[in-house]
This record gives sequence, C-alpha cells and structure tokens, in this order.
Amino acid sequence: MQDVEVIENAEAAAVVLDPVRARLLGELAVPASAAGLALRVGLARQKINYHLKALELHGLVELFEERRHGGITERVLRASAASYVVSPAAVSASAADPEANDDHLSAAYLVALAGRLVREVGALTRRAGASGRALPTLTIDTQIGFRSAADRAAFADELTAAVLDLAARYHHDDGRPHRLVVAAHPLPEENR
Repeated sequence: MQDVEVIENAEAAAVVLDPVRARLLGELAVPASAAGLALRVGLARQKINYHLKALELHGLVELFEERRHGGITERVLRASAASYVVSPAAVSASAADPEANDDHLSAAYLVALAGRLVREVGALTRRAGASGRALPTLTIDTQIGFRSAADRAAFADELTAAVLDLAARYHHDDGRPHRLVVAAHPLPEENR
C-alpha cells in the first residue's frame, strides 16, 4: 500500500469522489471482503461488490488475499493507498499553469504552483515506485506570525536573497535539476 496516490485520470477521479466509494476506500485501510464491508457499512453485499469492481478497475483497490471456504473463493481487498489526492490534470487538460500568470504574489499563481507540484511529484512517485527506487525530496513546513505587512515584506526580501544565494552556490549546469518552491499564505481561521 502506498502512502499517497495522486490520481491523474478523470474517470478514476470520478470513481474516488463518489461518496459511497470514498467511504469504502477509507474502510479498506484494513483489508476486507465484500461481505465484511457489507456488515461494517450497512449496505448489501451485491451493492458493495458493484462499487468494489469500479474501484478495482481503476487500481484504487488491490487484492490482498483469497480465502477458500468449501467451493467458494472469498476475495479480500485493500485500498491501494492510505490517502488519495486528485491532480488538477484529472479535472482539465488545461490545468492552471503558473507560467501563464505574471503576478507571482497572487493567490492564483500560488494555486497554479501547487497544482504543478501535485502533477510533477505524482508522476515522479509513480516512476520511482515502478523502478523500485526512492524519490529524493525536501520539504520545509513551518508557521510564522508577522506583526505587520512591512515585517512580511522584509522577511520575503531576506528569504529571497538567502535562497538565491544558496541556489547560486550549489547550482551546477551539469547537475540533476530540482524544482524549489517556497510559498507563504495566511493560515485559515480554522487552523489557528
């Protein structure tokens, strides 16, 4: 089971966004059969089987084991990932493009960057998983409280200078290119 699966396909996105199927995926963090799921979620086994087939068709669930009971084989499935993220590419081929936005201080630019990040890291994760290699990444996530817009602007200037200095020191034209994204946004009220 993967930690996170990025869904790039529109049909798979529609399947995973269905409320019943989304609930089944959550339940399948622990492997279960259709009969076991039916007991847990209170739906008929036939209805569970219908939804499981759709999930399996799109690779969102996988066979965990088969159990034989007399002449009957019970299939035990599990979710293919602990969590799922739908890529903007699954919604539209013309997903937001950060290159199309000149205002690098706008929320639209930040959302477009986040979408590109999901698309690129999702594709890299699939390739790394298929080849059995680890994907090297670096993530920094912190919170900072600015007392004023002037403090925020001064911080942005100093951070930009520091990152550009570090990038210039470690960049080599013949090195493997990496993308570095640094973003800041106010915390939503519910996260404070």
